Amino acid sequence: MGKFGVKERNLEGQMVVDFAKRMDMAVVNTYFQKREEHRVTYKSGGRSTQVVLPDDWETTAEVIRVTGRKVLGVSSGRRKEDKETWWWNEEVQDSIQRKRLAKKKWDMDRTEENRQEYKELQRRVKREVAKAKQEAYDELYTRLDTREGQKDLYRLARQRDRDGKDVQQVRVIKDRDGRGLTSEESVQRKWKEYFE
Repeated sequence: MGKFGVKERNLEGQMVVDFAKRMDMAVVNTYFQKREEHRVTYKSGGRSTQVVLPDDWETTAEVIRVTGRKVLGVSSGRRKEDKETWWWNEEVQDSIQRKRLAKKKWDMDRTEENRQEYKELQRRVKREVAKAKQEAYDELYTRLDTREGQKDLYRLARQRDRDGKDVQQVRVIKDRDGRGLTSEESVQRKWKEYFE
């Protein structure tokens, strides 16, 4: 449990916590500060309760950090942009997986042999990616030259146009009495009220 709990325990709550520990699970509803109605586990007759661990948050947090490092590793901190992968085939995926394994191997044991293996796999992946991408585009262009491909393209363009209009056009925003709001100022006031 996190540090934003109610800090009171009863027998039933302790049983849930003990069960979670035995099953290698975590009870996570107090890791983030929330309003009181979102923090309680049970509310009745003016009393509120919540399942809470003893005050060993630092121990729990350290276990989570160590396990995360062990299982997930440590990233460089740089966010990679999402790559376009619709054209990937099995060979590309296979090569990329082998390259990732070689990188992990080189990170753990920085020998020249591991470095060379990783660099060779990097070059191979680049070649296979270029080849797969070219084949996928060739196939796409061939399909677009058919009547069926032109229908698909038209259908896709129409759907994208519709999707764009839903986002760009606000159909009707009504006030509390159900009347449509027309001025930009009144619409903004209504959205502000809604989100507050």
